[in-house]
Amino acid sequence: MTMIRRLLQIKILGIGLVAGGIIFGAGIVFWGGFNTGMEATNTLGFCKSCHEMRTMVFAEYVQTGHYENRTGVRATCSNCHVPDPWIYKFVRKVKATNELFHWALGSIDTPEKFEAKRLTLAKNVWQAMKETDSRECRNCHSWDGMSTANQKPRAAKQHDDARKENLTCIDCHKGVAHRAIHKLLPDDYPFYDGKADARFKLAVADAEQLKAEIAAQRGLPPPPSAAPAPAPAAAPAPAPAPLPAPAPAAAAAGPVDWAKASGFDAVLLYPGQASIEWLLKGTDHGGARNIRRKNERCFECHGKEAAEMGQKTVTGAKAETTPIPGKRGHIPVNIRAAHDGKNLYLRFHWPDAPHTPAPFAPGGKMDPENQVKLAMMVSGEGVDLASIAGCWVSCHHDSRTMPDTPKADALGASAVKDRLDLSAGVTKYLGDTRTALAISDSPRGGWDKLKPAAEIEAQKQKGAFMDLVRFKSGGKHESGHVLEQRVMSGGQPVSFEGGLANGVWTVTMARPLKAEKPGYASFEPGKLYTVTFAIHDDFAAARFHHVSLELLLGLDNPGAQINAVKQ
Repeated sequence: MTMIRRLLQIKILGIGLVAGGIIFGAGIVFWGGFNTGMEATNTLGFCKSCHEMRTMVFAEYVQTGHYENRTGVRATCSNCHVPDPWIYKFVRKVKATNELFHWALGSIDTPEKFEAKRLTLAKNVWQAMKETDSRECRNCHSWDGMSTANQKPRAAKQHDDARKENLTCIDCHKGVAHRAIHKLLPDDYPFYDGKADARFKLAVADAEQLKAEIAAQRGLPPPPSAAPAPAPAAAPAPAPAPLPAPAPAAAAAGPVDWAKASGFDAVLLYPGQASIEWLLKGTDHGGARNIRRKNERCFECHGKEAAEMGQKTVTGAKAETTPIPGKRGHIPVNIRAAHDGKNLYLRFHWPDAPHTPAPFAPGGKMDPENQVKLAMMVSGEGVDLASIAGCWVSCHHDSRTMPDTPKADALGASAVKDRLDLSAGVTKYLGDTRTALAISDSPRGGWDKLKPAAEIEAQKQKGAFMDLVRFKSGGKHESGHVLEQRVMSGGQPVSFEGGLANGVWTVTMARPLKAEKPGYASFEPGKLYTVTFAIHDDFAAARFHHVSLELLLGLDNPGAQINAVKQ
């Protein structure tokens, strides 16, 4: 008893042993209860317990790869929005009391209220993730654990660049778990300023439609509140099949042994309505930043996925509002090249395809006289972005058959109607010949903003235009250029032979290495030339063609993709 009495008389910091034990036990119970309660607020069930989250945010989240994926790993709300380290987690929970306060006020308790505040809420998250180097993303993802060798070429390139530039996840991956509201914003928008902004929002009906589209793309049932889903996304494009041996072309151009000529297998994709303005707008095209900041060629990211891209576009899944049912998304083309010191010789062969009528064309044929047209465009020196984007520099959002093509009355009333041939609408042109191009604001393009004629003529004299030649299966072949407009005459001498045999188109071309007119392309050993090819197959016209990405052509140059070796 004496020992017990002595123990009871012991005091630590003025507190008796019994009282201290009681306090210690209570502390354990309190601490455990506090942590248990705090962790309970990190569960998916808790997060969706209020109707605001359950019917709006959660409905979007379940359509994404963070909720359901091939690996079976699910990232719940807390994985992305609550820090893992305890101190930061506690701070986040304190800040969350503000969210509870607004829940009590009903600040976002209807879809209309939520859509009005969506951008502000998103900016708060973007700013927090930027300031913490996307800390919550790194709960699962890390540079060290990332194998770019197992990624698609485009993803590997973007990740390598991001690592070198010290970018963080949220710089590129906004909208990965919820509707991508950032796609409504201009490229120079201050994403991380932390300021409230309700300027950019969708109507509730449009927001519901987007949920349905996301669900359809992933093959999932649409959210209960969503509008009817569009047709399912197209199946992946099949890999280009090996081409059958070409039939001998009638009177093949020049003294060339094609068996000895070097070859290149190109994939021409269906581009739809993807204009140069589309390429340069980040919310349309994720690679726009690298084009603007790093002069990165399209081929560097997309060279190995052209077939897949064409399939998405031709089916209307992306950048196409009037798809032609059954039209193929890409054409595999074998290109062989040679020269004899005087002329450049090219041979193209590709498989024919069954006729797929265009619903909007009389008889299903846009150009009934020409089953096939094949064009080659050579980028002139000094043409802005031509070495990066090839023929895309001549394709604009306000050209004929494109989304912002001007109406006939606008063409007739234009101050530049006497300087351009507008009889068939606005044709290809170079942005260098305009005083301004609207990249984001509608109408996009700048067809009527012509520079003075003297400036344009100076550009032509120094070769700052696109050299263009074209084979036509049912008509006279053409040679011209693209500058302030497309001109299909007055270009370099060129000869074509070609036709269809055994299900394969074969076209041969010969043109002088040395240009006879100032500014047109001359080909010299040791140099690389940016070229692009286009095929209008199946009686197509205007933008309903297939095009290559920009390719490099050279004479006796192993560094060229298309290497014309002397024979």
